[in-house]
Formats: sequence, structure tokens, C-alpha cells
Amino acid sequence: MNKIISLAVCLNLMLATRIVAGPPFLTDDPEPVDYRHWEAYLFTLGDYSGGYTIEGPAVEVNYGVLPDTQLHLIVPMTTVSGGGRPTATGLGDTEFGIKYRFVHETNSWPQIGVFPFAELPTGDASRGLGNGRTWFQLPLWLQKSFGPWTTYGGGGEVLNSAPGERNHPYGGWLIQRDFGKHLTLGGELFAQGKDTAADKGFAALNFGGSYKVNEHFNLLFSAGHNVAGDEHTLSYFALYWTW
Repeated sequence: MNKIISLAVCLNLMLATRIVAGPPFLTDDPEPVDYRHWEAYLFTLGDYSGGYTIEGPAVEVNYGVLPDTQLHLIVPMTTVSGGGRPTATGLGDTEFGIKYRFVHETNSWPQIGVFPFAELPTGDASRGLGNGRTWFQLPLWLQKSFGPWTTYGGGGEVLNSAPGERNHPYGGWLIQRDFGKHLTLGGELFAQGKDTAADKGFAALNFGGSYKVNEHFNLLFSAGHNVAGDEHTLSYFALYWTW
């Protein structure tokens, strides 16, 4: 997720690790969209940390451009408040990435993939709506399934050269279970290091899932709170289509 939510001041940075990792969670997975298939999310996410950042309405689109290879794009509207700044709303930073799975899951091996992406500075950094420079996220993800149970996780490094920002590691692990054909519920532990000189980093527990309305449409949701480090109250809700 994430950028997970980079927060107002702090959150805008955190959105650097964007919580929209593996919607509706901060932790992502290595599984790309099937070849020549699409998926789209209309979502909103939020993080309260003294001030708040709300990203939404926002659109995420993924396309299986090649076998085991997915193109990824997020274009958000963003609202920030706090940190000594007036409330601001406008276009946020645009996220573009490529997910590539290079190991398929077997009885004894998890599937493994990488998901590098860049945050392009389309948001107005002077109003707190963006980072001000392009920054990058370089993660490795693993996933294994056992009947109705699925577990996945991993982590990586954020490379951010914007003034006041710093490179930092992040990672998470999640477990979820299918309850019948429609409902999936799970929880994760996600953590990231200091993304600015003033931050302590944080670790958060996040719980959520999805409800499958029909073959092509799902509802996704999650909420969580920090258990260590900087304060963060997190939320995510999305409408999800596949075709």
C-alpha cells in the first residue's frame, strides 16, 4: 500500500510507501493481472497522524501486458490538512509501475515477484499535495496458498531524494482466509523506517478483506492503527472491477 499512505506532511511521505499496495492492504503480493486482462479500482484511502491525508477519489488501473507482467497506474485526487498548513485539495502524485512474477507457486515453493514503481511529481508540493521530486520503491514479494488460506509478504526500499525526505526500508506480512465464495478476511503487520529526520518510523496492524458481488465486481475495505512508532490511523475502501 504503502506509498502506503504517505501522510500529510508525514502522510504524503508515507503515501510514498503507499497503502495501496495490495488493495485493500499495505502489504503487496507478487501475483500480476492475467495476460491481456484488466482490473480497475475506484478508491479512497486515508491516514490520520495529527493532521490527515485523504487520497480519493482515486483510480488505479492494471493491465496484463505480457505473461507474468502487469502495468500499473494510479491517478489520485488528494486532500491534506494539518502540519501547520491550510487544507488543500488537488491532483496528487501519479504512480506508475511494473509487476513481474519470476517464480510460480508449487507445492513446495511460493510464487515470487518484484514490483518496482515510480511516483511522478504531478501534485503541487508547495501545498502538500506531492513529494516535489520523482521517487522510487523497489520491493520483492512472496505468496503461498493452503486451501482457503493465503499468506504473502516481503518488503523493499524507498529511494526519495526530495528535500527533507530520506531513503527508508519497509515491509509487511499478511494472512487471509476465504469464507465461502464471496467473503475474504485477513490481517497484516506492516512497518516502515524513518522517512524524514523528524519521524520515528512506525509499525501498524491492519484488518480488512473483500466481498465478491459477482464474477467481475468486488468491494474492498480495511482499517488499522499503529502499534509502535508514529501515530497512524488508516482506512481504505474501493470498488473493484475485472475484465
